[in-house]
Amino acid sequence: MASSSFSESEAGISDWEVEEGLPQLSDQFIQKYLEGREALIEQEKTQRSDYAFRQTLNPLAIEACTIASKIRAEEQLKTWTNEKDELLPRVERVNYFPGMMFTLAKERMETTKSWQIIKKMPKGALLHAHFDAMIDVDWLIDQVLGTNGMAIQADQALSTVDARTRGLIKFRYTKALCNNAHSIWTESYQAEQLLPLKPTAEDFPNGGVEGFKVWLKRRCTITLEESLDHQHGVDIVWEKFKSCFPILNSMIFYEPILRASMQHLLHQLTDDGLRWVDFRMAFLFDYQQEGCEGPEIGYEEVFRVIAEEVENFRSTKEGENFWGCRFIWCALRSFEKKQIVDSMKECILMKQKYPGLIAGFDVVGQEDMGRPLADLTPEFFWFRKRCMESGVDIPFYFHAGECLGDGDRTDQNLFDAILLGTRRIGHGFSLYKHPLLIEMVKQKKILIESCPISNEVLRLTSSIKSHPVPALLARGVAVALCNDDPAILGQGKNGLTHDFWQAFQGWENLGLEGLGSLAENSVRYAAFDPDQTTKEWSKDIKDGVFGNGIRAARMREFNLEWNKFCEWIVMEYAVDYGGDGG
Repeated sequence: MASSSFSESEAGISDWEVEEGLPQLSDQFIQKYLEGREALIEQEKTQRSDYAFRQTLNPLAIEACTIASKIRAEEQLKTWTNEKDELLPRVERVNYFPGMMFTLAKERMETTKSWQIIKKMPKGALLHAHFDAMIDVDWLIDQVLGTNGMAIQADQALSTVDARTRGLIKFRYTKALCNNAHSIWTESYQAEQLLPLKPTAEDFPNGGVEGFKVWLKRRCTITLEESLDHQHGVDIVWEKFKSCFPILNSMIFYEPILRASMQHLLHQLTDDGLRWVDFRMAFLFDYQQEGCEGPEIGYEEVFRVIAEEVENFRSTKEGENFWGCRFIWCALRSFEKKQIVDSMKECILMKQKYPGLIAGFDVVGQEDMGRPLADLTPEFFWFRKRCMESGVDIPFYFHAGECLGDGDRTDQNLFDAILLGTRRIGHGFSLYKHPLLIEMVKQKKILIESCPISNEVLRLTSSIKSHPVPALLARGVAVALCNDDPAILGQGKNGLTHDFWQAFQGWENLGLEGLGSLAENSVRYAAFDPDQTTKEWSKDIKDGVFGNGIRAARMREFNLEWNKFCEWIVMEYAVDYGGDGG
């Protein structure tokens, strides 16, 4: 037989089949067809971007990947069904199925064997993550409430449900707290007045401190209901998404909280199997040193604190194998020219002072509502010239194609990102519509930083099943999976397990070996220090594990971790899932 999927029944051939002259699967010409079919499928697989990685798998890794596929198949039959909820009233049930929407699947996915496997997996580098949307919100709220001198203010009295939903709120450290002012929850509150946080939280009208925490978390995250309301479209969910950042920034960027946040974040990332992070950060926030009233001018102190905390973490037993992190400086694409240029100047200045921390430049924000890259080209060419004059090299890592458009000005950001020499493309969701650009991305060895859960929650796709990355992988495009804004979007703890698990469950052609390839890609394309020229970068990417530099060394480290991981899978699960019988 060419394929076990086409085996005939033990009962043999029925009389009516003989009478009609119906061919049988065992007939030689049918077998010839099936053999050609299998050959065509295998031929197509050679064009996949993960094909080369699959060819390097040793027998133990192949067995581990087979075991993982068997576990996935078992869970699709037994876990992703509605049997567990059949006693619930129909209106309360969730229709469970493989590849369902993330926010509905999250709780159940975290109970599966496949979750435990992917949680254990080495994941290399995280290449697309916005720092101020990565700090676990529940933990952060507790930190702010527990920090002396923290105050809250709002642009209006938060005396109604609507005001508490829409009012602009901020937190900051201050020594000049007004203890006799009117409560922020009453109509007599004076706008922008700073009030002590702890008593204000205790006075929250719906449940005191615990109610305050619930309310504040809803203001800082995309809620379950908001993540499911796709009928309202992209712009509405982006309004909520953008409103979260000023609140989070006002909580994070007070020195004691920033230091604690770095340690907490790096702990979560390494616990999830990550060894390196390329953070993105939009420098739009006020930063206060410990015990200081006013905000710092510039961001030199921010980088000093971050550099210290990274080294502090790496000096611990837990962080000894953490390679480190860098930052891609971001300006808002909605900025006017002067604002963009001022941000670029600040980026160059910080690059000169902290060359090991600044890796590149990007513009961020909702693509549909911001200036397209084509409109920003004068600023980009000015930036390149100023970098050369300043003796620094700051490459581009552009967001592009994070949209539903097909040929509109937002979709066409992909053309400009490639022409302007971006080393990676953030999201690239609409790239699959552009056959010429796909070939250019492959030829120029540009990686796509894909963020599946982000794309779903922000309403570009309804589930992992309809995500376009499988089309890119099939055409040989290099991809790495990223988590984008996990604190806001619902992943909860930091790391990549949720996005990896969704891809493993939703993309049948991927498998554990495909996930391994995506993780290896992340190491291959990470913006490691020291800086490289475009020529050096391209050669390093091409040479991969056979190169001579730090990139090749870290790819070899990843491959060792991968093989140990595969050995663990076989040791843990082979008794129940090993062998041909499974």
